Amino acid sequence: MKNKKRLLVASLSGLLFGFVCYGFALSGGGELPMPVAVQIILSRTLIGFALGISTFKFGNWALRGTLFGLIFSLPLAFSGLMAPENPEFTPLMMFYSSVVMGMIYGFLIELITSLFFKANIS
Repeated sequence: MKNKKRLLVASLSGLLFGFVCYGFALSGGGELPMPVAVQIILSRTLIGFALGISTFKFGNWALRGTLFGLIFSLPLAFSGLMAPENPEFTPLMMFYSSVVMGMIYGFLIELITSLFFKANIS
């Protein structure tokens, strides 16, 4: 492992944003089943872990974070299509919001890791 600092910062940032995402999900009212809560938190943590462990360079840090957020949010987004029908928030809206928020979280994780902590790809 070349850059342990990068892996640690990115993974912890992903975990933090996992809990933020979980908080947003709870704010919609109603209870979330425990497997859904765990999936939300782990999905965002996986974005951070992937950004921390990967050595791929995609132009700049912003593009890299956004792309990883998109890719690693797809499993959560597709599971959101199975959400119960709600006239205020349809499963398709759940899909799009999961992907868009994943892209934002990926961007923020990479911002924190690369710019604030200066843990760049070796």
